[in-house]
Amino acid sequence: MRAVILGAGFGSRLGKPLPKPLTVLSSGETIMERQVAALTRFLTTDDVMVVVGFKKESIMEAFSNLTYVFNDVFDKTNTAKSLLCGLRKTGSEDVMWLNGDVIFDPEVVDRIHGFEGSCMAVNTSSVGEEEVKYNVQSDGSIREVSKTVDDPLGESVGVNKIAAADVPLLLEALEQCGADDYFERGIELAIAKGLRIHPVDITDMFCVEVDTGEDLERANKWLSEAARKARR
Repeated sequence: MRAVILGAGFGSRLGKPLPKPLTVLSSGETIMERQVAALTRFLTTDDVMVVVGFKKESIMEAFSNLTYVFNDVFDKTNTAKSLLCGLRKTGSEDVMWLNGDVIFDPEVVDRIHGFEGSCMAVNTSSVGEEEVKYNVQSDGSIREVSKTVDDPLGESVGVNKIAAADVPLLLEALEQCGADDYFERGIELAIAKGLRIHPVDITDMFCVEVDTGEDLERANKWLSEAARKARR
């Protein structure tokens, strides 16, 4: 298995001068440090690839032992094209990918890693208008995943896996995506072509995508509480 971290974006809503993966948390580590630590519990650093763009040198200097792919149109494209850049380089293996601004309980990636087949981590709590939502087909696999899903069952949290056999289908779909599309659009196009990707419920675990200062505050609060519990 390989892992791809999508870290090419500006992250302008958070208002930080560096890419969001380098945001320092209350624990003293960065978002990406936590992500790499979780991934390397079952992968080696050679298996972890980062798609970079905005201020790429800052990420590459901070994590010199990882593999990098440069999205040279990062300023004109969204996560669909960044994921496309990464999947083109991963070879014929299962691939776990995650947004570079997701803070989560490490058990989230364990649960995704242990699932047989293509899957998507989801939270079944109530979701807001701006969240990426999902629903399912009669066989339990994902039918739709976007911000405009009717009658959603919950939220896609930004940690996913594509099985090796399904990679060509997702690559083809991502090629068809527009510059502004999120990778979830590629998943929907691949579903229409026969992809079966299943939700993996991680509602019992902490996971938040840091888009705003409020998201960061929530994550830091959880980290502080987790640290206090660990000291008991």
